Amino acid sequence: MWAWFKTIGETWRSALTDKGTLLMFIVAPIIYAFFYPWPYLTQELRRVPVAIVDQDHSNIARQIGRFAQASPRLDLRFVTASESEAKAALARREIEGYVLLPDGLKRDVLRGHGVVVPVLADGAYFLINKVVLSGFGEVLGTVSAGAELRQLQAKGASPLGAAASRSPLNLSLVALYNPTQGYGSYVVPAVAVLIIQQLMLIGTAMWVGTWFERRPAAETLATWAARTLAFACLGLLSAAWFFGPVFRFFDYGHSGNVAGAALLLLPYCWAIAALGVALGALLADRERSMQALLCTSLPIAFLSGFSWPREALPAPLYALGDFIPAVVGIQTFVRLNQMGATLAEVRPFANILILQALGFSLLAIWALQRRRRPGLKLP
Repeated sequence: MWAWFKTIGETWRSALTDKGTLLMFIVAPIIYAFFYPWPYLTQELRRVPVAIVDQDHSNIARQIGRFAQASPRLDLRFVTASESEAKAALARREIEGYVLLPDGLKRDVLRGHGVVVPVLADGAYFLINKVVLSGFGEVLGTVSAGAELRQLQAKGASPLGAAASRSPLNLSLVALYNPTQGYGSYVVPAVAVLIIQQLMLIGTAMWVGTWFERRPAAETLATWAARTLAFACLGLLSAAWFFGPVFRFFDYGHSGNVAGAALLLLPYCWAIAALGVALGALLADRERSMQALLCTSLPIAFLSGFSWPREALPAPLYALGDFIPAVVGIQTFVRLNQMGATLAEVRPFANILILQALGFSLLAIWALQRRRRPGLKLP
């Protein structure tokens, strides 16, 4: 045991005195913790520039304009009668969308006819597109409700009776686990799990690659197990930093099931550390690990299921995700940290994490055995 603790201490000292691995294990988590969430501090996108194409020139059209000006989602830049002018402004990105109020809008409303009011936005930017559509939807819904109430009152209904007749069932939407429905609370807790994996993998593989570049004296598998534990502990430190102070500072969901998250971090970090040792031994080069892993972050994010449902992925890609710690980790720790799930509810993911830890340990042993000639000594 003393030899193990000595090896762990030497590994920490070596990793934290190497500028490259120090950057991956300590500096980068601190930078990412504030650099990545900072753009999402406002949580919601507000005051999106829009325009109104008014071809009706009626008091209802002017009322829609006033409501659009008052909406916190929209920033009404101009009102015009020319749709080509609005399209040109949209193409120049001076506005992000517009609503077209057709000629005869007031006439059709007074007659009780249904009116189609087109709202156009750039669908390439889904968040902006959502705000434009929802903002104009709220404005048009409010004006439409007012028109319906006036029509009912004109037919003899009382104000309370008109309101009850117009909306007999009221809908109240409450967002679970993300009350502000903010983008930061949605994306950062998931991406943090991926950041932990990528920094651990690069740092571990970089250190192991450097070790094999120098071709030192023989080492036993027990020594490499202690080193893997040392790297896993650095990963636990990084996870504790993100799941604790960072989530609390930015007021993201946290502390749902602390004990469960802490328990499953053990196989998660061990799996990443073992995979990093295997990659470092296979590549046996300091720089190659970073070159190989940097381009994998975005594909892993899409496989993980928070930006696109995993169930909608092709079966081979779904199966591939079960071999990536961050994919399973995101499904696990978002449920534990943000949703307060119990261990029984995440048992399928916990089983996969344990299997990953065992499987990547075997992969590391195989990769190290391939390097027996440079000096690996079996116990």
